[in-house]
Amino acid sequence: CSRGLCSFRSAPERSSRPSALLLRKRLLGIKEMASPKSLNILTFTFGSAIGFFLCYLLLNLRLDEQIKVEPHILHNDPHGHHSDNDENNNLKGQMNFNADAGQHKDENKNIAEDLYQKVRILCWVMTGPQNLETKAKHVKATWAQHCNKILFMSSEENKNFPTVGLETKEGRDHLYWKTIKAFQYVHEHYFDEADWFMKADDDTYVALDNLRWLLSKHNPEKPIYFGRRFKPFVKQGYMSGGAGYVLSKEALKRFVDAFKNNKCTHSSSIEDLALGKCMESINVEAGDSRDTSGKETFHPFVPEHHLIKGYLPKNFWYWNYNYYPAVEVCIPTNDCNGIWEYGILWKDGKETVIQERKGAPSG
Repeated sequence: CSRGLCSFRSAPERSSRPSALLLRKRLLGIKEMASPKSLNILTFTFGSAIGFFLCYLLLNLRLDEQIKVEPHILHNDPHGHHSDNDENNNLKGQMNFNADAGQHKDENKNIAEDLYQKVRILCWVMTGPQNLETKAKHVKATWAQHCNKILFMSSEENKNFPTVGLETKEGRDHLYWKTIKAFQYVHEHYFDEADWFMKADDDTYVALDNLRWLLSKHNPEKPIYFGRRFKPFVKQGYMSGGAGYVLSKEALKRFVDAFKNNKCTHSSSIEDLALGKCMESINVEAGDSRDTSGKETFHPFVPEHHLIKGYLPKNFWYWNYNYYPAVEVCIPTNDCNGIWEYGILWKDGKETVIQERKGAPSG
């Protein structure tokens, strides 16, 4: 080989020996300097760091799983903050709601027709300009036809739909003020045309025949109101806004008068709770709307949330809010009561159409 090449290859071999010896001496020196106590501290610190890191990973994985499992619950949660503009909730296009009407032609409607005359219900539906074609029109085409009187309350008037313009702002923060103004409007213009006055949202389905059956056992001249009764914050409980609620004639009169004599105020933005506190202060009773078997007749969620056992986790707020012990129901079978005996369901526009076409209880 040439001198240059051999010199280049051999140079590291000659210089590496002292460097390796020097490194070994330094390592031995560090080992001698390190006491057992300092090594224990180092080991503990290193182990703790690994432990915290693993805990962080596990917590994140669990949080991700929760987010994947619970959106179906929170989506229609009356205590949540979902947007009214969610396109997944909207049914597009026009439906033929009477397509299956022939299968009910032989039903005995005498009881329902008799109750229609004796138990007069005015229904008013809380809606907004943005929901008329996506939600409110399906209410109008289905269960609202069974009310003795139906009104759609909005922030602005729409003569074509039609809606009553309350001249309020839209949004959750204005729900209670909108509710107050709606009941004031009803009291002023339609007080003598009904015995009971129901407030419902534009994503609610109501079985009016079932509701009339429930109300037929009560006197509308008594100060009472019905709905899904929750227990926190108010001694006698209050009715869930998501499931809708019904005021007797006397309850409506007292509610409207309470804002004239300052017994109630509209300072709160939490509609159902604020209304419940007002009702208690003016001695309007929170009625028991359960059926003879102790099952609820007003429901704040869509049917599958109530029908499928375990669908709502036991740590979900719903179980603690119920005034009466919540009874889980199941898919209808020979030995299981189904949801069709119940009166009120909280649903989106698409499910309202499905409910009506499946031949659910009239209304």
